Amino acid sequence: MTTNRLGEILRDGDRYGLRYERRLRHPPEKVWRALVESDSLRHWMPADILGERRVGAVLAFPFWPAHVERYGIPAEQAVLAGRMLAWEPPRLLEHSWDADLLRFELTPDGDGTRLLFTTWLGEVDQYPADGTAAGYHACLDQLAELLDTGSVALPVIDVPLGDLEERYAALLADDGNRAWS
Repeated sequence: MTTNRLGEILRDGDRYGLRYERRLRHPPEKVWRALVESDSLRHWMPADILGERRVGAVLAFPFWPAHVERYGIPAEQAVLAGRMLAWEPPRLLEHSWDADLLRFELTPDGDGTRLLFTTWLGEVDQYPADGTAAGYHACLDQLAELLDTGSVALPVIDVPLGDLEERYAALLADDGNRAWS
């Protein structure tokens, strides 16, 4: 019960962000586990989350070995640092991830959950905007598939992004944000 609706492009001064909303057919507790447990993260996120689950904790985000290999990530960049900014199971998860900020808000929605994911991007010149937006979109689609079926048909690194990148490129151009890419 996910939506294929594109995420929203956010601007706050010179900061750029993305916001996605998904309605999932599962209770918040199940969605929460998929957001924080390594066995689930490996199916939909490019990195694990290591560290204490408490506000203020220092976190490490080691990329999964397949990502390191596929993208040729140098060893010194294969683990990103972060900090836990909000930890309110099963409602709110917020952390920094290198220079980015990721926020997951879960609210009950009938017999399911409304997931609102917002990310503020720290270094917008480092990666193309359409690819970043498409990548997060694909990750959330993989999360929904994992929750619905217990597995994913393709590892997240193998999900084709071409169509999504084109759709986000058009959205960015329409919004006047093409300079971000």
